[in-house]
Amino acid sequence: MNRAVEKMKILIVIPAYNEAGNLPSLIRKTQKACVYCDLLVVNDCSQDDTSEVCKSLNCQVIDLPVNLGIGGAVQTGIKYAYAHGYDAVVQVDGDGQHDPGYITLLLDKLSAGADACIGSRFLEREGFQSTGVRRAAIRFFSGLLKILTGKRFTDPTSGFRAFGKKAIEYFSIDYPKDYPEPETIIMLEREGLIVEDIPVKMSDREHGRSSITFIKSTYYMLKVTLSVVISSISRRR
Repeated sequence: MNRAVEKMKILIVIPAYNEAGNLPSLIRKTQKACVYCDLLVVNDCSQDDTSEVCKSLNCQVIDLPVNLGIGGAVQTGIKYAYAHGYDAVVQVDGDGQHDPGYITLLLDKLSAGADACIGSRFLEREGFQSTGVRRAAIRFFSGLLKILTGKRFTDPTSGFRAFGKKAIEYFSIDYPKDYPEPETIIMLEREGLIVEDIPVKMSDREHGRSSITFIKSTYYMLKVTLSVVISSISRRR
């Protein structure tokens, strides 16, 4: 960890919906890897013991009264970070697929001048590469973003990402509501902010199953494609 990162006030945000089985290991690994960071779980109105698990591990948790979806849960954490003066937010998904050991590398990119950094499983193609259907969707969005921005983002649906102060301020006001990851890249690019990526290894989830069904996947493709195109032609604030 470099000196610039040491001076930063950092919040790790874990959005979680019914992840009681995955959170104990994830929280312990994150606390061990990032003793210099604060940790916040945003419990998106889970139906399991997500909240109780967090509290038993002395992890701060915000319990949302209604299910807001991944976008609302992440923005809740970003709003908290903005209100409390954090310099950086790191999003780590609650399913345990993200290795907290890479958090420092994400933060190094911010300290070097990036406004956002995305952990990509496809830069070096190591670790869990997701299912064939999802890889196809990721390639589609990568190509779409290349057309719209002129830049290649190899893992635009990755939820393993870090935001600096400018991105925190921006997203505290405006953040996509569901399936937000590709759209946030367009939004940052539209604002003239610097988005970079680094290679990371990811794992398959150990417990539970993804909430994204076939029907939701179809909706995801249509909704995100439309949102990304609209965002790309919207005027900067």
